[in-house]
Amino acid sequence: MNSYVNRANPGVNLPALRGHNAALVLDLLRAAGEEGISRLELAERTGLTPQAVSKITARLRAEGLAAEAGRRASTGGKPRTVLRLVPAAGHAVGLHLDRDELTAVLVDLTGTVVADRRAPLAFGAGARAVVEAAVGEVRALLDGGEGGAGEDGDGTGGAGGAPPVSGVGVALPGPLDHAEGVLHRVTGFPEWDGFALRDVLAERLGLPVAVDKDTNAAALGLALAGAADSFAYLHLGTGLGAGLVLGGALHRGARTGAGEFGHQVLQLDGPRCECGDRGCVEALCLAAVARGEFDEAARVLGTAAGNLVGLLDIDRVLLGGRTVFAEQDLFVRGVGAVVAERVRRGGGGGAVPVPVPVGLDPGGERAVAEGAAQLVLAPVFGRADVAFPARRG
Repeated sequence: MNSYVNRANPGVNLPALRGHNAALVLDLLRAAGEEGISRLELAERTGLTPQAVSKITARLRAEGLAAEAGRRASTGGKPRTVLRLVPAAGHAVGLHLDRDELTAVLVDLTGTVVADRRAPLAFGAGARAVVEAAVGEVRALLDGGEGGAGEDGDGTGGAGGAPPVSGVGVALPGPLDHAEGVLHRVTGFPEWDGFALRDVLAERLGLPVAVDKDTNAAALGLALAGAADSFAYLHLGTGLGAGLVLGGALHRGARTGAGEFGHQVLQLDGPRCECGDRGCVEALCLAAVARGEFDEAARVLGTAAGNLVGLLDIDRVLLGGRTVFAEQDLFVRGVGAVVAERVRRGGGGGAVPVPVPVGLDPGGERAVAEGAAQLVLAPVFGRADVAFPARRG
């Protein structure tokens, strides 16, 4: 029996919070999986009255979001009816707009990918061209996608007609203001500064849109999957950034600028970075990769990761991005060795240093796009503590 309890957001028996309480019930239904969960268990785990739970589940069933999953023997009285989530009752789109590639996924309510597309993207072509490409890929994804893949894609095809979609989550390089959906001076692309991407896409698609940094989106997906209480997700692809989860919550910072990991300076007289500084870890890593010196890139990345571990005392480091996945064993081993040495020297605050594992993002190269979809889905399940609710432009 699934014993998941949403302790961070307990239910409240007030009519004004019916939406909040329904989200808690939906979250428990999702966690229960195909096995399902009874109304009595839902009441126990949310703190709601059985009457409130019955009203909520009746409404969810009427809306097609929940269905009966059979009966379970009771310790007394008649068998309990158990309910389950209906995954296909809702969907979200996740878009990863990288500097040279677009990845789009359609996920159901459980976060399972039911269709995906991939296509080339010229981020430097400007906002109009990128918006047109994004709109085209989303529409193709929802329409079935002419075979289900972009020009260079490997999509799984459409979902059999236009599915119900709650919104679109968009992840792309920062810095940006996730609350307003406005881009700032994206490193290497200053012409994007001030572009209201969220509002423009929402108007074109007729759907709610949420925007966040690519690293935050990936970290969000990992947090919801229970990766660790406090961890760093480091993304090395065409650039370098970090997503931070501290105390179970995605950390964006007071000005939404947290995670600009690639622009910490490691070498004062180092090569010029596109941000205008010298010796940034991003510039050093990408230069090493361009020379084919992946061991050196891993050592540099490990040094920066060690700084992060020492500063934040996090539990885990997860690596992602196409450059990492191209040499995944080398990066995990190289970064892990440097971090382990840093932890050994630092002592971890105890007599015996506590290891900080370094591993790969299990989501692979679609992790950012899947995390972007969670920008939309997480609030549906009452998880707005780690995601910013999608807003209509």
